[in-house]
Amino acid sequence: MAQFRLQGSKVLAVDLTGDAVKAKNGSMVAYDGQMAFKKMSGGGEGIRGMVTRRLTGEQMTVMEVQGHGTCFFADRASEINLVNLHGEKLYVESSNLLCTDGGLRTGTTFTGLRGGATGNGLFTTTVEGTGQAAIMSDGPAVVLRVSAQYPLSVDPGAYIAHTGNLQQHFQSGVTFRTLIGEGSGEAFQIRFEGEGLVYVQPSERNTVGGDV
Repeated sequence: MAQFRLQGSKVLAVDLTGDAVKAKNGSMVAYDGQMAFKKMSGGGEGIRGMVTRRLTGEQMTVMEVQGHGTCFFADRASEINLVNLHGEKLYVESSNLLCTDGGLRTGTTFTGLRGGATGNGLFTTTVEGTGQAAIMSDGPAVVLRVSAQYPLSVDPGAYIAHTGNLQQHFQSGVTFRTLIGEGSGEAFQIRFEGEGLVYVQPSERNTVGGDV
């Protein structure tokens, strides 16, 4: 199985011994050894995956990298976070996904109003199975634990990904005062309940409710 490790905080090094990984197209910055690169459509899920992703708006351009040696990946100097999956499912915005083990399955899932609030559409990407994935953040991400005793509310613009058995609810603080320009400044949040981990970046992307 490919071994993921961080070379600093902004470069991902993947040691390959004949295995393969799926990475964001064009994210290779260096490699040693022998590598083969193959562009894949639909997130590597063939025609069905390509059609699904186009319908859901979660389009990804992915390449398969296979070989012997070490391949280095990076994207716009983003911070990189490693996620170890043991039969679990990772929910991540497609724009934050850098690389996955070749054996992990990717797909899409409906996010409802949470997706609309983040400005990334109503669907998000899923990564499932056993292996490693690398996700990106604007600044060093924090990993926050959610439990039955401690639910968590997150700004939609700072949300990156989550794992575990979590239920998410969209919260809106829009009132009449919001409509007359006297909003709270934090009109929308995502509330997570259950058991799991939520990845949050120290930066807020532009969202539908960001200026409310």
